[in-house]
Amino acid sequence: MFTRIFGKPKQETNALATLDKLNETLEMLEKKEKVLLKKTAAEVEKAKEFTRAKNKRAAIQCLKRKRLYEQQVEQLGNFQLRIHDQMILLEGAKATTETVDALRTGAAAMKAMQKATNIDDVDKTMDEINEQTENMKMIQEALSTPIGAAADFDEDELEAELEELEEAELEEQLLQPATTAPSAPIHLPTTGRQQVRPAAQQNKAEEDELAALQAEMAL
Repeated sequence: MFTRIFGKPKQETNALATLDKLNETLEMLEKKEKVLLKKTAAEVEKAKEFTRAKNKRAAIQCLKRKRLYEQQVEQLGNFQLRIHDQMILLEGAKATTETVDALRTGAAAMKAMQKATNIDDVDKTMDEINEQTENMKMIQEALSTPIGAAADFDEDELEAELEELEEAELEEQLLQPATTAPSAPIHLPTTGRQQVRPAAQQNKAEEDELAALQAEMAL
């Protein structure tokens, strides 16, 4: 990311340029080695021809040149090994440098984030989250409460109202007329003889007595 924005670091650029140079040199040495191998093979063929022609001196000269080419090929091989070693070391150093740079960048980013994040801000944020969570719980509980269940009634008033109902029920039971026991006839004195009231008059007298009794109890 930083490389795309700011470009490649100078060390990385130098390492890449060096690797490119070593690759070019390696390709050049390989080409020379191929040419020398062809020359060596050609000298061998010439030596064979001179041998068949019984020209020993010319054949020996061909073999000497072949030896010289072989020495150069061996030298080029050593050069290539040196370059390969240098490239491996350079690539390893490049990987190490990139790793260190990445770690350094990560550490700097972490430091910047920690600097931007204050512990007090974190505590404040957590307090706000806890407060919002508690408010949400209260709202959910209020919404889940059935209608009328949250009404507040005075238990003492309810007890007093119940006692009034019980007293009224008891008074109503006491004021009810007795229907099972027959009423005793009422004998009123007369002027010389006892007179029995008719049934209608007797019932009327009983109702008057009952009304008088109810009036007294109501007081």
